[in-house]
Amino acid sequence: MRNVFIVTHPGATHVTDNVVGGWYDSSLTEQGSRDAERIAERLVVLLPGTQKLHLVTSDMRRTQQTAAPIAHAFGVAPVIDRDLRERSYGDAEGQAPGTTVFLPPPLDSGRLDHHPGTPGTETRREWAARAYRALERVVEAGAEQTIIVTHGGTLTYLISAWIGLPLEHAGHAKFSSTPGGLTHLREDDFAHDRAVVTLNDCAHLNALVPDLSSRTRR
Repeated sequence: MRNVFIVTHPGATHVTDNVVGGWYDSSLTEQGSRDAERIAERLVVLLPGTQKLHLVTSDMRRTQQTAAPIAHAFGVAPVIDRDLRERSYGDAEGQAPGTTVFLPPPLDSGRLDHHPGTPGTETRREWAARAYRALERVVEAGAEQTIIVTHGGTLTYLISAWIGLPLEHAGHAKFSSTPGGLTHLREDDFAHDRAVVTLNDCAHLNALVPDLSSRTRR
């Protein structure tokens, strides 16, 4: 079995400060940091006895902070992949929502290449293509157990790539996520079918934070 767990970073300061995130390099909040510990502990339970783990994270501060306790718990160094970033919102980043132009995509054709109007904003095609490339690298790495730390919006295109949805047909794709959610993807060894086992599991966020120091793996 090949297992891929996708972690969306927990609460970050761009949300509490009410500014647009994207490539704006916000940090985890205090609660977000506590939730990152909960995420790490949950992954230790889901992946018991794992000796070789492939950990990949977006290069943004909030995702690297999320990946840090996971890396500590499993005794691995994370691989940084810029393609796992959230969508770039260009000049809107760090600004209050609604203070810059953001035009919705058309209902039907042209959604992937639609530009919302704010300079520097990625099209959905540019955003999705990055995520597809990142997932391809994860698959090529060949690890049986992989953890990806990314952003809520990018989760959609990682799942789309996993189930083989052609990029050209991803213009309407949307998988809802919650900060700190866990999504479990699996490929079996026989038919090589790819499943979405769980989507946006958040049960661990209600658990007590344990001490991970005694469970560190090397």
